[in-house]
Amino acid sequence: MSEQFPVTVAVRRADGRTEQVQVGVATRTVEGFSLQLGELSIGSAPVTREPARAAAPRASSGGGGGGGSGMVFPPYGRSKGMPISGASMQDLEFYANGSRRSLNEPSKARFHDKERVLLAAIEEEIARQQGGGGGSDGGYGGPPDDVPPPGDEDAPF
Repeated sequence: MSEQFPVTVAVRRADGRTEQVQVGVATRTVEGFSLQLGELSIGSAPVTREPARAAAPRASSGGGGGGGSGMVFPPYGRSKGMPISGASMQDLEFYANGSRRSLNEPSKARFHDKERVLLAAIEEEIARQQGGGGGSDGGYGGPPDDVPPPGDEDAPF
């Protein structure tokens, strides 16, 4: 019988605990391993690490669908740690440009997933402030034309 190994991911719980959750099984083969994953899904809202001072505003989103869904800007610039929702257009453009630069730099590939989430939240807020239209996303809410879709180089293995 072939050797089988559990495949797990670390999940950080709201109370700060980290739990290993099994997502599949790896079976040793002649060539290496065969990976069988269970059903995976992505939550409806992105999860971010926020400074303690920004945690209170996140508790109530009001259901208004405001941009960023409680997300905050990264820890640089004049609005670091501040909510994306309601930010000035100047700040939104500043951080969006920073995300685009990072996404265009292959040496920062390990940060690309977070940058895509951040950029999507910023673009959502820009669209909200502009009345829901505009942007280079063709009006369907997808990524702008100048950001390439994820490719094989973005794979975690």
